[in-house]
Amino acid sequence: MGTGLFRAPSWDQAPTDRKEHRRVTQYRRVLLKLSGEEFGGGKLGVDPDVVSRIAREIASVSAAGFQIAVVIGGGNFFRGAELRQRGMDGVRADYMGMLGIVMNCLALQEFLEQRNVVTRVQTAIAMGQIAEPYIPLRAIRHMEKGRVVIFGAGMGLPFFTTDTVAVQRALETHCEAVLFTKNGVDGVYSADPHKDPSATRFDTLTYDEAISRDLKVVDQTAFTLAAENKLPMIVMGLEPEGNILRAAQGEKIGTLVNAG
Repeated sequence: MGTGLFRAPSWDQAPTDRKEHRRVTQYRRVLLKLSGEEFGGGKLGVDPDVVSRIAREIASVSAAGFQIAVVIGGGNFFRGAELRQRGMDGVRADYMGMLGIVMNCLALQEFLEQRNVVTRVQTAIAMGQIAEPYIPLRAIRHMEKGRVVIFGAGMGLPFFTTDTVAVQRALETHCEAVLFTKNGVDGVYSADPHKDPSATRFDTLTYDEAISRDLKVVDQTAFTLAAENKLPMIVMGLEPEGNILRAAQGEKIGTLVNAG
């Protein structure tokens, strides 16, 4: 236990059907990826009611004995892609986005600690007065002690999406799965369900299928990195309440994407 390494849970498969996709019984350590748009409730800034509700969900996961880390986007404060289109330097735009992410991290930390959940924020950019530096082994140790770890400032480098950061941090801290919650989407669909009413949701999907279909719900680099390291990914919505805990427990929530 002291090393922070867990044996990956076995797949619940019949011996005669190794290709059938089944859910694992449960994960012990997970990384949760939240979009910044969720924090803003679809608007600019932080919606305290939304963040309080998300904190309640994360607190329930921690109270159930799971180890959990969190990566958050910053789209409720800053959309770098939009400013690039207006001529802003891409590097500067990405660094501004990282600062927006840190504001979300501090908001989530506050609402978690109001619920007596011990929380640590670690940032990829040095911010000694408000957060620890990102150190994977320290993050693992925090989680082993039951603390929730929130990773801020993205990768600390431009040109990386927070989807990719989520997979990277999950691998570095030996998480057994990464849970992606997407604003307004409850799984991976064959097409954008907001634009194509005939789009169908996948219950399970291999990374090869997701990449070959060029599905956009998660960044393709994140898909590729997770595939190369055989990291299970669950793409789901935050509704109804309790989805995060149920996903950690192995229930069929959203879409399970794995190596096949």
